[in-house]
Amino acid sequence: MSHALSLRGVTKRYGAFTAVDGVSLDVAAGAFLTLLGPSGSGKTTILMAIAGFTLPDGGHILLDDKDITALPPERRDFGMVFQGYALFPHMTVAENVAFPLRVRRMGRAERDAKVRGALDLVQLSALGDRRPQQLSGGQQQRVALARALVFDPALLLLDEPLSALDKKLRAELQEELRALHRRVGRTFVNVTHDQDEALSLSDQVAILNHGRLIQTGEPAALYERPATRFVADFLGKSNFLEAVAEGGVLHAGGITLVQADAPAVGPVLLSLRPEKIALLADGETADNVAPGKILSWSYLGAGFSLVVDTPLGPLRAALPAWRAPIAPAEGLAIRLGWAADAAVAVLEDAA
Repeated sequence: MSHALSLRGVTKRYGAFTAVDGVSLDVAAGAFLTLLGPSGSGKTTILMAIAGFTLPDGGHILLDDKDITALPPERRDFGMVFQGYALFPHMTVAENVAFPLRVRRMGRAERDAKVRGALDLVQLSALGDRRPQQLSGGQQQRVALARALVFDPALLLLDEPLSALDKKLRAELQEELRALHRRVGRTFVNVTHDQDEALSLSDQVAILNHGRLIQTGEPAALYERPATRFVADFLGKSNFLEAVAEGGVLHAGGITLVQADAPAVGPVLLSLRPEKIALLADGETADNVAPGKILSWSYLGAGFSLVVDTPLGPLRAALPAWRAPIAPAEGLAIRLGWAADAAVAVLEDAA
């Protein structure tokens, strides 16, 4: 059975330092939520408060509308996977997975059946007799997941579970973790500072900074419609264009910009993703055009990353490598173009 989770004005202070500042958040039953933010943003403190290891100084934590703020960790019945997996080195894989069931004094026959089911779930049924040190990092992570799920927890909490893995294995485990979530149907709450991981895993992402919840929503909505400069800059890469609106028309760097949601008057800050900028061929036009010269470029396999000097300032553009219309070179004169709805107006971040 899946459970809904709610935070209502959760606050945590350490002396004069406010680690979490009035965070309110709703997680639907069966959803995969990721708490995303830089170091010191409060995401791990929030996870520890949900787990019961940290008592908030203010606010409430609710599970299916029942206040669990003061409930000790052992009575919350939450599974948890730590960054370092925390496996017992002297136990076999099967014994590690069985440990939560032994603590609950479950009978031997039922315990063995649940362990087999949990190992099947993470595709490790053939490795039950091995010790953790005989396993790869990815296999150890699967054991930790099996141990956290074996007792049918109300929630599964994940504290940067993929951070110890190399890039290729991390990408593979992201797919497996997402598939595992679909199979078990539980509510997952994940903590990471990795933007790609948050986008690929989650139904919902909550972006935090300096202990405050900045924006929450589905990954695509956050990426396409960031509310602030911080969100746009932290979740992927973005160019920022400072413009002034006059009569619904934007002016920046001596260029008139066509913007779908331009205000009538006043200063405007636009976020423009590099992949939404096109390299224009001779004679080709677009809603917005900026001439420039390539300052620098790098080859990334799937494409080229260009930094182009323009009247708007340096712009970063992403150019697909397959059938690229040009061979990038420093100093090469080019024209960049983008549609009227490519950029989005964002707010400056509060001090």
